[in-house]
Amino acid sequence: MNTYASRKQCGILLKLLKQKYRSPELETQLEEPCLRDYKDNNFFLIHRLLYHRERHTSALTVVDMDHISLILQECHDCPYMGHMSEDRTKERVASTAWWPKWEQELREYINTIEICQKANRKHGTKYGLLQHIEEPKHPWETINID
Repeated sequence: MNTYASRKQCGILLKLLKQKYRSPELETQLEEPCLRDYKDNNFFLIHRLLYHRERHTSALTVVDMDHISLILQECHDCPYMGHMSEDRTKERVASTAWWPKWEQELREYINTIEICQKANRKHGTKYGLLQHIEEPKHPWETINID
């Protein structure tokens, strides 16, 4: 519980979830996306652990940056998984943990990994648009075309 209290939004969520009735004063202190998810009843407590529900899955809410880094490493860099695509890594993280703006942090994390950047590099340059070349009207009018 102390870890949750270190992040203001999670501390407010804990207070709100422990109360029997809604507290408009506390709700005004919540910021997006936590406010929207709270109003949609996507947060709940089980054995003093804060969970986030999204569609048909629930994930543990993580707030400690050390834990977030570990989750990102395990879900993307793990040796037996290889460096998976962003979509597959999103699926793994979503089934494991949740924190505000996790998708943005995941994208930033993947963009810092050298192996992924080399594998995802764009090959060559994009070609320009083809343009119509007018036919010469007289012999030797055009003698060189690039």
